[in-house]
Amino acid sequence: MQNPTSVLFGQGGQIAMFCILLFGLFGCASGGGGAPVQDRTRPSPIQGVDRHTVQKGDTLYSIAWRYGVDYKALSRRNGIGNDYTIYPGQIIHLDVDRKIVTTRSHSSRKKAPTTTRSPVAKMPTTKPVITDKSTSVTGVTEWIWPAKGRIIRTYSPNNGLNKGIDIEGRLGESVHSAGAGTVVYSGDGLRGYGKLLIIKHDEIYLSAYAHNDKLLVKEGEKVKGNQKIAEIGSSGTDTTKLHFEIRRKGKPVDPLKYLPKRN
Repeated sequence: MQNPTSVLFGQGGQIAMFCILLFGLFGCASGGGGAPVQDRTRPSPIQGVDRHTVQKGDTLYSIAWRYGVDYKALSRRNGIGNDYTIYPGQIIHLDVDRKIVTTRSHSSRKKAPTTTRSPVAKMPTTKPVITDKSTSVTGVTEWIWPAKGRIIRTYSPNNGLNKGIDIEGRLGESVHSAGAGTVVYSGDGLRGYGKLLIIKHDEIYLSAYAHNDKLLVKEGEKVKGNQKIAEIGSSGTDTTKLHFEIRRKGKPVDPLKYLPKRN
């Protein structure tokens, strides 16, 4: 006669084993390797950000620079006129590949009955500035070094950590325009750039000068090539230097491919 205890133990073991197998099957079906269900292929034009709310001090150029898009494409996407006037509180759509907004966001927003809203910035028309031999309709023909110091950091296109070059300098040393153009941004509203100048050279090229101690030109001001526009500083960083960038149609390019070779 079989021991009742061994029979009970055997049946219990079979039941326990069945439960373990059943739990394992459900765990495999639902776990999916632990990855959450998420569509990572959804278009995400600028690192998941598809709109920007205009703040005081913003210009269309500075917004385009911040998100790495062409200011003309940004203007077309948002139905902004050729004067590139934007308003505080206005929503700027950053997905420039989509259809143009049919109505301007600032015109559809309710306005206070007793106040008149002033534009953030009204920039000059988009005609290229031609001064001496520094610029032309198709682009800058002769770039000029913006500072005299040695290069301490080069352009890093792969990781995106440095979209230009860093030039060593001492506090107060001169920063010069790399070419003739119009100042389209002068301020400290772009995080990581400190006191920043952006110059529009023509319809294709923009240049930027960051971490300055003093800004010597204002938005809308026309500058000549090699004109002193700022003084080197350490605003927005922990090193006294000039961070210099060139953008071609809104995209960063290696400044060393444009600047003349040094002896």
